[in-house]
Amino acid sequence: MAELSEAQSDALVEQATVDAYDDDEWLSGFHVMIEDNLAMPFRTTVLGVEVTVKGVELRAGSGIVAICVRGRHRQAIGILDLPLPDPPPEGSEWIEAYR
Repeated sequence: MAELSEAQSDALVEQATVDAYDDDEWLSGFHVMIEDNLAMPFRTTVLGVEVTVKGVELRAGSGIVAICVRGRHRQAIGILDLPLPDPPPEGSEWIEAYR
């Protein structure tokens, strides 16, 4: 993923948080933008194992997490800890702006 310029990042942050009045609304705004714009499902590798990212969720105490699936196993991984494939999926700039 190409690194966002400061102006690009600022524009995405503004778009995600335009109506946010506190940290919970700020987090919720980013969750919506990531969920709406990140092309899913996509495959990536987590700890040497290929998984499919099926979605993102907003979880109390964990923040925004990616739902990773392999067979019948599911694991939530913090979106900022998720290794993205090369090339990254469309919409991954929202993760970078959230970072």
